[in-house]
Amino acid sequence: MRSFAYERAAELGAALADGTMPEEAGQCVRPDTQYLAGGTTLLDLMKIDVMRPKRVLDIRPEASAQPVIREQEGGLWLSAVASMAQAAEHPAVRRDYPVIAEALQQAASAQLRNMATLGGNVLQRTRCHYFRDTASPCNKREPGSGCSAIGGVTRLLAVLGVSEHCIASYPGDFAQALIALDAEVETLSPEGPRRFPFAELHRLPGDTPEAETTLRPGELITGFRLPTLPWARRSLYLKVRDRESYAFALASAAVALDLRDGVVREARIGLGGVAAAPWRAHEAEIILQGQALTEDCAINAAEAAFTGAVTHDDNAFKPELGRRTLVRALLQAAAMEL
Repeated sequence: MRSFAYERAAELGAALADGTMPEEAGQCVRPDTQYLAGGTTLLDLMKIDVMRPKRVLDIRPEASAQPVIREQEGGLWLSAVASMAQAAEHPAVRRDYPVIAEALQQAASAQLRNMATLGGNVLQRTRCHYFRDTASPCNKREPGSGCSAIGGVTRLLAVLGVSEHCIASYPGDFAQALIALDAEVETLSPEGPRRFPFAELHRLPGDTPEAETTLRPGELITGFRLPTLPWARRSLYLKVRDRESYAFALASAAVALDLRDGVVREARIGLGGVAAAPWRAHEAEIILQGQALTEDCAINAAEAAFTGAVTHDDNAFKPELGRRTLVRALLQAAAMEL
């Protein structure tokens, strides 16, 4: 690990925890800084020399300042420094947004869920072997160096949203639920606070795979807003992986349904394990709308979701696995008793 400057900003952490961001908090937000909260991704990547920050600002709140999840008019507010475990176990999340609770519960180990924060979780970086191996060329790590994954081992990599410069997959679970529910993200930067759709946070690789998000230099995620969607109670997260726990998704589906008398009035679908960024399956949603949710209808929607899939050798199985995962998730959501 390379040397770096370490600072603490307890006041900023406390402000993040209760959602009251003073104007002077922006003074802590600097372009040359990596923010440390749970540290479960940042410290890991620093140890293997993939990330090399010059300054690390610890924004963890003091023990007395517990991260808050607040019910409010128009939905639910989640602090960026709330732990994954806190969010997964919160009564309002479990009751009104089960897809969020399930996505968090199926991510990582219990120990990591107790440490990792929601803000850090959505910004976790790919688990592509070549990105984490500094001896291998990687356009995401070193722009213009090449993509070792293309022509290499691709079993865990993406088939949706890829480019000729990068086929790394986005590894998270929580983000799939957020994108399916039209969540919003709140941030703070030297220019001040802003709020925008979560769907606009991540970028597809294109010809600049090193630019993973739309965050500005020094910008810090402060929270997430979930809209009031009464039918979001009919939602779930289905994750297919190599083992039952502590494994990243080969394919996953976050599904929420507005179902009346067996007919889909509205559907929301997020796909994971198969895409370069959190992926909203708009084409599948359109096919489902106004239709009786039969198995055949679910199959048609799943086919539409993977129409543009691009495979590379070892991951040729992923479109079919993704389709089957989505069909299963849709039928399970339709069968939920509310």
